[in-house]
Amino acid sequence: MAADAKAAARERIESARERLLELSHRIHAEPELGMEEEKACAWLSDELSGSGFAVERGVGGLDTAFSARSGPGPFRVVVCAEYDALPEIGHACGHNIIAAMSVGAGLGLAAVADDVGVEVTVLGTPAEESSGGKIILLEQGAFDGAHAAMMVHPTPFDVAQMPIIAVNQLNVRYFGKEAHASAFPELGVNAADAMVVAQTAIGLLRQHLRPTDRVHGIVTHGGDAPNVVPSRTQGTWLVRAHDLGELAEAEAKVMRCFEAGALATGARLEVTPEHPPYAEMHHDPALSSLYRANAEALGRSFLDLGNDERTAGSTDMGNVSLAVSSIHPSIGIDSLPAANHQPEFTAQCVTPVADKALLDGAIAMAWTVIDAVADDQLRERLMAAKRPTG
Repeated sequence: MAADAKAAARERIESARERLLELSHRIHAEPELGMEEEKACAWLSDELSGSGFAVERGVGGLDTAFSARSGPGPFRVVVCAEYDALPEIGHACGHNIIAAMSVGAGLGLAAVADDVGVEVTVLGTPAEESSGGKIILLEQGAFDGAHAAMMVHPTPFDVAQMPIIAVNQLNVRYFGKEAHASAFPELGVNAADAMVVAQTAIGLLRQHLRPTDRVHGIVTHGGDAPNVVPSRTQGTWLVRAHDLGELAEAEAKVMRCFEAGALATGARLEVTPEHPPYAEMHHDPALSSLYRANAEALGRSFLDLGNDERTAGSTDMGNVSLAVSSIHPSIGIDSLPAANHQPEFTAQCVTPVADKALLDGAIAMAWTVIDAVADDQLRERLMAAKRPTG
């Protein structure tokens, strides 16, 4: 039964090949930032609606989120689609591939849903790069009742359990007082100096952080004129750590650096989080093993990173994994020496290698769900797990 279902799912995905690739390339050609993905959301929703899915748009109160459902259940799986781009460098994280791949996996599972007892939801999740759309959707109940959640992310190489660590994004502002920078500098309070002190302190702090901690950021406003003492500076900083517990410890140390800038200059400090912290990813081991086996059956080769977090990133899928059994493997698009968040990676995301990864990832996800449902012990364990409530 599983073999027949997998053949049927693959056939359905491959029959949609040209539409899926066109969808990926179209999203790539018109990149949209988080919470502004109106075109991508509409294109994905229309494709799924035209394929027989029941589509709800604007789910969770997010204009560019959607939910597309097909199948009778009882096993319920959510396939997450991302489609936001990065400022200036477009789809340098390959979300165009993720979006079309998730649609493909949904089509494959919908084709066999009645036979294997699956309900598949393709969930459109905006603003992974900025505002944490999945966290909002999780809080609003979009994952309620799900027994598994998954997505596949393009990187230079295939990794079954992609290293993903916790992160918090902080908006940092200093407020000082203007003055003539030459004639009356003593009347001013230099907010730009406060940021410099904080950055210097963070640089010195790095000696005392764990190897798995990260601190990095940008200054988004440094002043208005060179002959006016800056009264306002602003920056955005990311603090990362292995998990949420270690993140809180690292963030407390970084906060003291920002406070030092205010203390040294007399400027007023204001720090606000951009969104709730992204959690570390907890990959479900059994689902990860199934995904790897299915991807290898398609001819893919995996890199074993072990516990090495040097290449770790962060994603709001980590928060989903704390509530629903989840996987977030990476799929290689042969981009080296280019890696994610580089313009050269953007260009690589519409190549024939990327197109093949899109189809392989869609098939591997569909096959993973089919195998999970066919495994009585695994299916019962996933269906018995405590589900989140909105």
